[in-house]
Amino acid sequence: MLLRLLFVLLIALNIAVAAWLLLGDTGTHAVDPVDKGVPALKLLAELPAHATTAPAPAASAPAVAPSASASAKVAAVTPATPARPASTPTPPPAPTPPPPQRSYRCLAVGPFASQVDLRAARTALASRTVRARQRQEQTTESHGWRVYLPSQASRDQAVAQARRLEAKGIKDYFVVGAQGDLPNSVSLGLFHDPANARKRRDEVVAAGFPARMSERTETVPVWWLDVVVPEDSGADVRRAVRAPGITTRTTGCF
Repeated sequence: MLLRLLFVLLIALNIAVAAWLLLGDTGTHAVDPVDKGVPALKLLAELPAHATTAPAPAASAPAVAPSASASAKVAAVTPATPARPASTPTPPPAPTPPPPQRSYRCLAVGPFASQVDLRAARTALASRTVRARQRQEQTTESHGWRVYLPSQASRDQAVAQARRLEAKGIKDYFVVGAQGDLPNSVSLGLFHDPANARKRRDEVVAAGFPARMSERTETVPVWWLDVVVPEDSGADVRRAVRAPGITTRTTGCF
C-alpha cells in the first residue's frame, strides 16, 4: 500500500514539473518604455555635433605606450627613409719603397809628391766620395843611371886607374872620395837614358876596363788618398784629379 502511494506521488510530481516548465514564468519582465526611471534611447545621428567629438586628453595625462598593432600600422604608413650607403674607407697610402742599395768600392789615388797636391785632390773629390783618408809611404825614385869603375882599396889606387883611362883616350871621369856609397871608385858619367849609359859602359869595357852600370835611386816620401766611392764612379775620380802621374787602384776598404 505504501509503495503504491509513493508511485502515485512521483507521477503527480512529474506532471507538476512538466506543467511548470511549459506554462510557468519565463524570467522576463515587461518594461514600460515610458518609465521615468529609464533614460530615453537616442541614435548617434540625433546627437549634436559637439557631442560626437571626443575631448582631447589632458596634458598631464600619462602617455600610453602604443600597442604592437598600432606600431605596426604607423610603421606601414610612415615612408621608409632610404638607407645611406656606408662610406668606403680611404685606403692607407702605399708604403714608399726603400731606395735601392748602392754598391761601393775603395780606391787608392796617388802617389802625390807633396801634401799640397794631396789637399788639392781631396778637395776636388769631396763631392764624389763617401769617406776618405790620407796616408804616407816611402818609395824609391830613380835618379838616372851611372857608369863607373869598381871601388879600389885606397884613393891612390883609384887615381892610378883614372890615369890609365886617360892614357887610353877616355875622358870625362871623376875620382870618388872615401865617403859615399862607392868610395874610391871612378865615376864615368850619369845618364837619364839607360841606352846612353849602356853605350858608355861598352866603350870603357872595350878599352880594357871593368866598367859597370847601375841605377841611381833615392828613398823619398809620397802621399796617397784612399777613398770610398760608388761602384760606377771610378772614372770620375780619375778625371777629377788633374795632377800628372796620378793613378787609381783598388785597395782595402776602411
